[in-house]
Amino acid sequence: MNAHARQANLRISGMTCAMCVQAIEKTLSSLDGVTSVRVKLANEIATVEYDDRKIGIKGLQEAITEAGYGVVNEHAVLKVGGMTCATCVATIEKALRNKEGTVDVHVNLGAEKAYVTYDSSTISIPEMKQLIEETGYQYLGLEGEETEELEKRAREKDLRQKRNRFIVGFAVGIPLMLIMYLDIQLPFPTSYFMLIVSTPAFIYASHPIFQAAYRALKNKNLNMDVMYSMGIGVAYISSLLGTFEIVLTKDFLFYETALMLASFLTFGRYLETRAKGRTSEAIKKLMGLQSKSATVIRSGQEIELALEQVQVEDVVIVKPGERIPVDGSVIEGHSYVDESMITGEPIPTEKKANSNVVGGTVNKNGVLKVQATKIGKDTVLAQIIRLVEAAQGSKPPVQRIADRVVSYFIPAVLTIAIVTFIVWYFVLGNTLLFALTRFISVLVIACPCALGLATPTAVTVGIGRGAELGILIKNGEALELSEKVTTVVFDKTGTLTKGRPEVTDLLTFSITENDLLEAVASLEKNSLHPIGQAIVDYAGQKSVALAGIEDFNTIEGKGVAGRLEGKTILAGNALFLEDNDIKYSQEIRDRALEIETEGKSLTYVACNGKLCGLIGVADTIKENTGLAVKELKKMKLEVVMITGDNERAAAAIAKKIGIKRTLAGVLPPDKANEVRHVQESGRLVAFVGDGINDAPALAQADVGIAIGSGTDVAIESGDVILMKDDVLDAAAAIQLGRKVMSRIKQNLFWAFAYNTALIPVAAGVLYPFFGITFRPELAGFAMAMSSVTVVTLSLLLKGYTPAAKKHYS
Repeated sequence: MNAHARQANLRISGMTCAMCVQAIEKTLSSLDGVTSVRVKLANEIATVEYDDRKIGIKGLQEAITEAGYGVVNEHAVLKVGGMTCATCVATIEKALRNKEGTVDVHVNLGAEKAYVTYDSSTISIPEMKQLIEETGYQYLGLEGEETEELEKRAREKDLRQKRNRFIVGFAVGIPLMLIMYLDIQLPFPTSYFMLIVSTPAFIYASHPIFQAAYRALKNKNLNMDVMYSMGIGVAYISSLLGTFEIVLTKDFLFYETALMLASFLTFGRYLETRAKGRTSEAIKKLMGLQSKSATVIRSGQEIELALEQVQVEDVVIVKPGERIPVDGSVIEGHSYVDESMITGEPIPTEKKANSNVVGGTVNKNGVLKVQATKIGKDTVLAQIIRLVEAAQGSKPPVQRIADRVVSYFIPAVLTIAIVTFIVWYFVLGNTLLFALTRFISVLVIACPCALGLATPTAVTVGIGRGAELGILIKNGEALELSEKVTTVVFDKTGTLTKGRPEVTDLLTFSITENDLLEAVASLEKNSLHPIGQAIVDYAGQKSVALAGIEDFNTIEGKGVAGRLEGKTILAGNALFLEDNDIKYSQEIRDRALEIETEGKSLTYVACNGKLCGLIGVADTIKENTGLAVKELKKMKLEVVMITGDNERAAAAIAKKIGIKRTLAGVLPPDKANEVRHVQESGRLVAFVGDGINDAPALAQADVGIAIGSGTDVAIESGDVILMKDDVLDAAAAIQLGRKVMSRIKQNLFWAFAYNTALIPVAAGVLYPFFGITFRPELAGFAMAMSSVTVVTLSLLLKGYTPAAKKHYS
């Protein structure tokens, strides 16, 4: 049997008939390396036998996609321990990518997770676990499994070991440094004393560093540990040779240097690990919102069940102070529910019969009976957790710069270190001791860790902070594009306005307001027109009793008519009154025109052949719309409104909220084309709209911002999802994106600046001019602090509140 023969069972979407089966079989059979193809329409699976030397799973999937079909892959988030720098990320990504069956791999150093897309028929989770462990890292389980305790124990053990190692290292290293620097005379040979005292401490402190370097070299990787091992290894071996005067003299005693270097690196990694543990606190908080159990009514009895046992349509009892365990609908009870952990809305929301509730929110004061509609992975909270996890694992394009630099970084530093030694010793004729010290300093001061941590830690903390604020950012690319946006296009209805007509003006002539409302609302209650419904709702708010109507009639496109208590009532547009020969004064005409100029729809009401009232109805502007537009203008962004209204109505609304440019008369299917036209003029566009109705425009925009309404939100829509029905959050989302990108650039600047400034100093560039050199111990300390600085800068994002959000406080 051919050792390279493989079989894959690919799950395919989009097949509808036998022709689809033939098309896929033909496509796959034509590929070099494919020996057999069988496609089953019934279970939508393609069984492919192939030679893995000629083609892999990725090639097969690309061929299917190009043929116009989809491939259904599995996604897993693996928790990985023991990563320290960008080269660790590259090592794990390379190991997983090279394994047949993996389609895509991204490793986030800050979150310490590997995000893997794979074909489950070819590779399994246990195989990935084995790969991670073979490359020398810890597999800590799958995200979503009950592995939090395992992860916590592993982290605590790792921190404890690092702490013990650097304490021992410093406890022995500092006294040895004092002996060397103060030239303290001992009653026995100093070199032998230092050898005996430092060796056990050095082995204890540096063992993990050498072990990691060995694993890296075994996997044919150059990483930070290899470089650092060379630095401290050269220092310690030189000391041994100097002690016994083999080739070197007793001037070459670096025992304390080797020990202090190992201690500083371990100390830096201890601080870094502690800080990294805090970058993913937001996702842990979200996971902590998930209930473990629920009180369910079964056979008329209240019983407590584990959450996994709750089923759709079960009735769940939620008492005051308890978390709602499932998504559902209230069937009995009245209470206020704190939804701030999901939407960012601080004011509890009233819940009564037929209100929707979301799992993870807190019932404040009344008992609620909730019928479960979504459980487990289908709940809004579970979807949010998955979205935030995926976003934290994504890489914004700016990270590619750092990744590219890191791939060349270590070979470049090794070259610089060797050249430094050659120049100082062979070219400039300096002492071997000086040249060797410079060589060690260059090796230990270089830090790719800071470059590797600059982007993922900021992305992880920034996206987590967004989730806390009710702003869900789907990926790193959306973050980066948010910063570059030049134009924000708002859909009007339901985004800038409430999306439902309301009565705004009521004018009466020879009749009271109540009588006018009674007549019109009684007539309109038989109509399905949204304007008529707005009038009926308004009458209800005013507690106006409605009466029965006789001879009700609808005149298409004009209005409605009927008889109320013997009177003939007409309600409709101006043309309807004209058709019925109803006259009114020029003064009333002017007033009507004034109302219509404000973008409102006007209903003319006639009683027994005479005009008795005018009712203005409009889709009212949301409370914070004007503030949102002001915030965006402060950011020097162009704001555009798109609407199906006519030019006059659109201009009236736009003027009220401070928007200068409108795209009027645009039908829903044409919104995406209008967004494209704006893009063609060289603008980078963010589109803000309803996540369900504006899907094409959201997809066309560079950044699609879908505005939800509380916990009722289409998670799959847009690049950014606003959990709260507040347009001000659109401005907050762009401000958050700008802040995170600013922090990433700041981190990258410090990481690049640190390395470009200090590597030359460590190499001794300043020595001929100012006599300045960098001792290896100080170089090691500077290196340890560089990555801690980057992680700390990222953690500062946890306290960031966008300016737009400060309007709530």
